Amino acid sequence: MIIQQITFNDVVANATNTGLITLILLLIVSTSLDKTTFLKRIGRTILNKSYSVTYLRLFSLTFFSSALLNNTAVVASLISTIKQNQLHPASKLLIPLSYAAILGGTVTLIGTSTNLIVDSFLIEKGLKGFDFFDFTVFGLSAGIICGVLLYILNPLLPKFAGNKSNYNSYLLEADVEADSELVGKSIEENHLRNLPELFLIEIIRGNKLISPVTPDLVIEKNDKLIFTGNVKNIDNIGHIKGLTFFAETDGLMHENLTEVIVSNRAPIIGKTLKQTGFRALFDAAVVAIRRDGESISGKIGELQLQAGDFLLLATGTDFQKRENISKNFFIVSEQKIMRKLTVLQESFTWFGFITVIALAALSILPLATGLLFFAALLVVTKISSIAEIKRNLPLNLIIVIVGALSLAKGLEHSGVLLMLTNALMPLLEHSSPIVALIIVYLLTLLLTEFVTNNAAAALMFPFAYGLVASLNLPIMPFALAVAFAASASFISPYGYQTNLLVFSASNYKFKHFVKIGTPISMLYSTIVLTMLSWYYF
Repeated sequence: MIIQQITFNDVVANATNTGLITLILLLIVSTSLDKTTFLKRIGRTILNKSYSVTYLRLFSLTFFSSALLNNTAVVASLISTIKQNQLHPASKLLIPLSYAAILGGTVTLIGTSTNLIVDSFLIEKGLKGFDFFDFTVFGLSAGIICGVLLYILNPLLPKFAGNKSNYNSYLLEADVEADSELVGKSIEENHLRNLPELFLIEIIRGNKLISPVTPDLVIEKNDKLIFTGNVKNIDNIGHIKGLTFFAETDGLMHENLTEVIVSNRAPIIGKTLKQTGFRALFDAAVVAIRRDGESISGKIGELQLQAGDFLLLATGTDFQKRENISKNFFIVSEQKIMRKLTVLQESFTWFGFITVIALAALSILPLATGLLFFAALLVVTKISSIAEIKRNLPLNLIIVIVGALSLAKGLEHSGVLLMLTNALMPLLEHSSPIVALIIVYLLTLLLTEFVTNNAAAALMFPFAYGLVASLNLPIMPFALAVAFAASASFISPYGYQTNLLVFSASNYKFKHFVKIGTPISMLYSTIVLTMLSWYYF
């Protein structure tokens, strides 16, 4: 802006880029999809004693989910399950998880933000944008073949567990109702050993305490399941049908939980929750309890409270007004948990999302328009809220993409891209279109390993467009080449968000991505370039 290569109006125009708006709407809708039980239910069934079965389940779920859902959200929802598993080293599964999400994202227009950004560039140039399934044949072929190679290369992956999460372990109690889906099946069949950061430590059956809990133990109705672990992951068991938390029976389980410490002068010290009449006394119910320096077990309602106990409370509207709160507790903080959706709300969320995607795929309704109306309906039906949308607005991503789009426009206005095109023209004017396609692809691939995928796409599309105009070639294969190459960040952990997620979740080093990612990148690039050349030239 200082050297007058772009104006303020250019930046504002980039902030209202159709591809960016569509991406933001997709992310907003994704937060509601994350509340549903689909990925959580399947996530519990991924792990198996056989690495081959586990890999097949993990790759298939991640690959096909990422084709329609935000692939970063898919990885984020599965990462804890993989990190905490006791069957296979996390390092053998976390890189495959990220790569499966990257590969799956290239199958449809909405699988990754890169495709939407390139699509918006095409529309901006007055050209026809991508159709929903323009990527599918190429992405599906490259993805499945690379998935097979990734499995063959698994001996190259290191063997170590994921980084241990930093959290305080709370004790949680859940009752098994008579109609629960858990009844009559063993712990292993119910996949209760695969819960991220939550561990089933004992079962109370009548007056009998069962501990330790063996994998072949069959769950019966009215069992009380005692878990310990990270309360932020409470939604990983909250979706199980017929499993009720201690606080849910009082109807107080909301989105916000309040963490308190029992005061050293509290009148409730030495009494159980039942003896104090806790619900009536404080308009709150205990979801979980933690006692530093001492392990606790048994029914939450029958534990004697001690000074210094941490309680996680589901509070009613009257809680803050009660005069006895300060006498008994020090309020520490509020904890956020995922609000549980009803069966009707879950069905509406998935039906609405699939309908919007189908209408866009059939070119009946623009994707951005459909997502906008669907997001509004999610608020009206109270599946989402305005506050939630504000909280989840991806400001960092918006800034990066607007910055990349503005930089691309600046390079175009300044003549830098024209200079590069003119420099390459003597080399390309007498060569085949396939050579030009390979050069555009490789330059984008190199760039995406050093900057984000969105920035690589934004910087390389204007160059590809100028080259195509000079050589009088069709734009579509080059636009697809830029989109595919910008997403193909396998060699560096820094070029793609899913790589960063698994990189920080484990003890991976840069060399691990280079070792496993280089052959994947080479095979992926060969398949994509061969298919694009065969199809268009």
